[in-house]
Amino acid sequence: MPVSAEPPPDLERIGAWLARVTKRPGPFPLALIPGGASPRRFYRTEVGGVRAVVMLVPPDTGDVAFARERGRRWPFLEVRELLARSGVRVPSLLAESVADELLLVEDLGDTLATYLEHRPGEREPLYRLAVRDLARAQAALGVLPEDSVVRLRAFDAALFRSELEHFWEWGVAARAVSAPHAPFERARDYLVNELTTLPRGFTHRDYQSRNLVVTTPLPSPPAESEPVLGWIDFQDALLGPRAYDLVALLCDSYQPFERAFVEARLDDYAAASGLTVLERRELGREFDLLTVQRKLKDAGRFVFIEKKRGDPSFLPFIRPTLAIVLDALARLHAVPELQALEPVVKAARDA
Repeated sequence: MPVSAEPPPDLERIGAWLARVTKRPGPFPLALIPGGASPRRFYRTEVGGVRAVVMLVPPDTGDVAFARERGRRWPFLEVRELLARSGVRVPSLLAESVADELLLVEDLGDTLATYLEHRPGEREPLYRLAVRDLARAQAALGVLPEDSVVRLRAFDAALFRSELEHFWEWGVAARAVSAPHAPFERARDYLVNELTTLPRGFTHRDYQSRNLVVTTPLPSPPAESEPVLGWIDFQDALLGPRAYDLVALLCDSYQPFERAFVEARLDDYAAASGLTVLERRELGREFDLLTVQRKLKDAGRFVFIEKKRGDPSFLPFIRPTLAIVLDALARLHAVPELQALEPVVKAARDA
């Protein structure tokens, strides 16, 4: 779960809020959950022997500001209900107080990234589960409610272009990387044109190892039951291409994979989605195009976080992230607009 690099908020205020909403006197342990790049803050606590997470969401957080301008509930609350109704394991909501900028939710446990640090041998079955879960969720969410917040937001030309420009602004210009702009512009325009033609559906937007939690089904099962993957950090869900969440998962900057592993998981997804051989081939090309777009944005974001928020912890991931872009460009070798991008990416990687 993400957290800001800014100083922690008034823990006394949070403790008083917990006492009010849970009707318990406290005191409540509050352990900041480290890591991440969001202005939100997350604290593990315990209420009556039950593990929970306090979410502090500042009013200027993007999704909250979006909802406030439209007189809607917080997107986290809307999307949580939508996913729960569709059979996705999400944290139970224990208490909410939008006016206080606070939520109390179920603590599902360790993220997939943390879990695999101690049990690396379970990586393949858990990632197979993750792609199958995604396929099932996309099918269940194929028809969204007319008033769903997800329908109000989309990966359109403006958003794709903005995210690619984010790479140039922060991954290149802010680091004084010597690289020509014209090849980047050609590649940017090609990617925007190609990606906006893809059909769109429910997209988590950050479906990766730090936002999947190895947990248990509801209700709590016997000890021998198989784990399930819970979803968190889904408040930015929007309409996007089917392969976008696959790229977030399988081109994860924090979890390096061999290409054979990625291809096998794409096969798992294709089987779970009922794709034909031709559709599976098309999925591979969509995956590579989205890999270039998504990972360029990620590389720029890592620099932005360091420059704007004073948090350098993501800088070591720039080089491996751009290596993922170069691998995708190699598979897209027949596209001249993208091949011209290779020297730009190499220059940013080696800066």
